[in-house]
Formats: sequence, structure tokens, C-alpha cells
Amino acid sequence: MLRRFSISLEEDLLDEFDEYMRKRGYSNRSEAVRDLIRKALVKQEWESDCEVVGVVTLVFNHHQAQLQERITELQHEFYRLITSSTHVHMDHNNCLDVTIVKGKASRVQELAERMIALRGVKDGNLTMSSTGGQLH
Repeated sequence: MLRRFSISLEEDLLDEFDEYMRKRGYSNRSEAVRDLIRKALVKQEWESDCEVVGVVTLVFNHHQAQLQERITELQHEFYRLITSSTHVHMDHNNCLDVTIVKGKASRVQELAERMIALRGVKDGNLTMSSTGGQLH
């Protein structure tokens, strides 16, 4: 059930928010506000070390000696967190690994940080989401 409430904003802040909405393609302020609230709640769950979900993405040169083996070793060390993993050959030199994870936020972050820190990883990112403990 939707419930209405009103908020008051300074004109400058509202103008910036409307520009934020326009750039991201929101059709109305309500959807934009709902998404911002959800993001804040997801962040809170991560900070509270709740059960979370996430995606770890790595871009790396597949010619880097033993990097793929080190990635696999970490995935085996944290196997209880890993839901799925996909390896994509982007071009002759570069690969993309996508690992979907679920577990306590601190353990998920530890895995992501260790994977991203591996020598030879060109770019890495952890996208955080939630299993819905506080989100409905």
C-alpha cells in the first residue's frame, strides 16, 4: 500500500534533485525518492553486517601469470558465499569475471577486497545489494 507524505526542500536543492532525476530517467520524484531510500537502507544493512547479496566484477589481463588460479583459490576459500561465477573473454588479452555472492557483509567485503587486490586485476568492483531484511 502506498502512503503519501510531503517534504519541504530549498529551491536550489529541489532544482538539483530534478536535474538528478532527469539525468537518470526517473518519470517522477516519488520513484527517485524511493530508490534513494532503498539505497540508504541497503547501505545500513551492509554497515550492520547483515545477510547481503552482491556482485564482484574483475577485469584482468589473462596473460598475467597465475592470476586465474589465484582467483579460483579465493573462490574455493570463500565457496560458501559464492552463488555463481562467470568468466567472459572480452578480447585477445582481457577477461571479465563476475561472481555473485551472498552472506554476511563483512565476509562478502573481505572476499571482494582480496579478489580486487590480486596482482594483475586492472579493475574491480563490488556492487552491494540486499536480501531484503529491512527492504520490502
